[in-house]
Amino acid sequence: MNLVWKLLRQHISPAQMLGFFFANLFGMTIILLAYQFYNDVMPVFTSPDSFMKAEYKIVSKKVNTGNTLSGRSTEFYQSDIDELKNNSIVKSVAEFTCAQYRVIASIGINGSKLLSTEIYFESVPDEYVDIPLDKWKWDESSIEVPIILPRSYINMYNFGFAQARSLPKISDGLIGMIDVDLTVIGNSKTESLKGRVVGFSNRLTTILVPQSFMDWSNSRYSDGNESMPSRLIVESVQNKEQELNELLEDKGMEIESGNPNSEKTASFLRLMIGLVVGVGLLISILSFYILMLSIYLLVQKNAIKMQNLLLIGYSPSQVARPYQLLTIAMLIVVFLISVLLVIVARNYYLGMIELLYPQLASISLVPMICLGIILVFIVSCFNIIIIYNKVLKCQHPVIE
Repeated sequence: MNLVWKLLRQHISPAQMLGFFFANLFGMTIILLAYQFYNDVMPVFTSPDSFMKAEYKIVSKKVNTGNTLSGRSTEFYQSDIDELKNNSIVKSVAEFTCAQYRVIASIGINGSKLLSTEIYFESVPDEYVDIPLDKWKWDESSIEVPIILPRSYINMYNFGFAQARSLPKISDGLIGMIDVDLTVIGNSKTESLKGRVVGFSNRLTTILVPQSFMDWSNSRYSDGNESMPSRLIVESVQNKEQELNELLEDKGMEIESGNPNSEKTASFLRLMIGLVVGVGLLISILSFYILMLSIYLLVQKNAIKMQNLLLIGYSPSQVARPYQLLTIAMLIVVFLISVLLVIVARNYYLGMIELLYPQLASISLVPMICLGIILVFIVSCFNIIIIYNKVLKCQHPVIE
């Protein structure tokens, strides 16, 4: 093996090998970085709501000029609810219960008061809230009222108050830092309560409290005037979601979404990542072509030496092995350096993403590393086959 290598290495061009090395490094880094960036960022746009299952649709009546001029209400009457319940493609329907009193909340972080504002409570039956019942349980002996805040509230704090006042940013794991003092006003009563934030929701635009608290507080603080629900939760029969969407559209209803532009943004991100990966693949293919040209030139320059080695008893595999090992070693080094470069770049962009989305969970690097190993294996197999075929031709040279 050493003798073969000493004979064949004389015509290896360092410039050609460096060209292959850096082109392959550039291409593989682009592919791995784009893939890891996609995995890190996509959950921002596609992660499901933590407290309301994806199959539950929040439905409201469309608000338009026709409603205003005709006097049509955007509230749901019992006849509307019964009609939905009796439809064969609807599995269940639940109402949002609205607070019939005023609530003023003083919100603080870790003991520091930030703001005081009037807020609006809603509730849904407990079975529609995907959260452990021990966290969502409330009765008259409870010291605190469990609360689910809209994600937009905490984003507003992180982007505005936290940055301007050098306050700590809040993520799902730090909700215990949020202090909520409630002042409830209604039915000639003014009382103070304590709130406890148990999580954030992407799909809610109001503050959610347990149904038991809503029933108790409405009976205690409301003036007796009941209002019809303006929103419903509708669950479709399995595999009937599209039909339910069409039914709701025909009835002049719309399905609310926590972020209506998230799917468009996610599609655009997929397109951009696809283009970047395509560029990386193109660069990798070009680097592979550079390598093949280099191998072809090496074989041509060492053709006589290879023929002599083959004639004295060396097999094509033994003659080809030095070049094969050289290219595999270079690919492994390229892979290791690419992974290091991805980790460095990832630490940089994750710092910026966490400023905007501190609740974003950390994504494992294992899938990216596996992708790199697959690429190295595929390219190595091609290299081994092509180098062997080049050497094999030297055993039967073409006579012109």
